[in-house]
Amino acid sequence: MEQHRTRPPQYRPRRGAPLPAQTGRAAADRVRRSAPPARRPAPRPAPARRRMPNPRLTGLGGGLFCGATMFALACLDQLLFGSSLVVYGVLFLPVCALTALWVRRGDIVTAPVVVPIAFAFGLLPVADGGGGFGGELMGLVTALATQAGWLYGGTLVAGVITTVRKIRLMSRRAAQRRAAQGPRTKIRPRRRPA
Repeated sequence: MEQHRTRPPQYRPRRGAPLPAQTGRAAADRVRRSAPPARRPAPRPAPARRRMPNPRLTGLGGGLFCGATMFALACLDQLLFGSSLVVYGVLFLPVCALTALWVRRGDIVTAPVVVPIAFAFGLLPVADGGGGFGGELMGLVTALATQAGWLYGGTLVAGVITTVRKIRLMSRRAAQRRAAQGPRTKIRPRRRPA
């Protein structure tokens, strides 16, 4: 009974294997005549572009970034502008935008949630409160009530940015799914003879 080979025979040279060395003058002539192998030029490094930093913060990291930045800006506002709530509100808007831009894709929905908390936390140094805990709490509540426009505006900025990012992410994923499935062919239904 004859057995069929499943592997190529061992005595044939394999594809891509080096040829056996040639001996004599002919081999020496070929080596002299052949030009040295052409070297590929090294790829040029990509030009360094100056961009804004692009950190990817987790939801907690975005909240800590926003809260710490607003507290630091409130302390700076207290030193330079004498606790101006308008300056604090104006500074709140870019911090909201940065927080919404820098939160990573998986935690996009946390940005509009952490910005109002950071606004309230940052108000502690600039809120006009009387003495003691009760006075500070009343000053914080009053500042939140009178500066609600800035609070809503910053939350709206964060919400719009995260919504746009989420829509872009969903459309990119849908395009990747369509590309992975390949082109679809339309199947025409057969017409019944009349």
